[in-house]
Amino acid sequence: NKWRIVLPDNGRQWKDQNQVSTFYSGNKIKTTKYTWFTFLPQNLFEQFHRLGNVYFFLLLVLNWFPQVEVFHREITMLPLIVVLLASMVKDAVEDYRKHQFDKTINFSKTRVYDK
Repeated sequence: NKWRIVLPDNGRQWKDQNQVSTFYSGNKIKTTKYTWFTFLPQNLFEQFHRLGNVYFFLLLVLNWFPQVEVFHREITMLPLIVVLLASMVKDAVEDYRKHQFDKTINFSKTRVYDK
């Protein structure tokens, strides 16, 4: 377990404060799920944990075999693509709103009480 050390602001422990502050992260709030680089792979990973999406993906794969083909290949892709795109847009908007709210909270003014 890591213990957090809180040092009083009396001027004596400034050298200790610099050493301790590099060990701990800041107190910024971050509630977002994704970054620019992880959005697509992480979102697709989460989407395919849903049974309905896996079912439509299996239908899409089966439809690529001529012996099993029931519909045109493009028509089979349509439901899965629409559902995935709608979910991605919803998740992106939701994550962006979280990011904006976190930014507002992190840059708000606070009061620091001192002796």
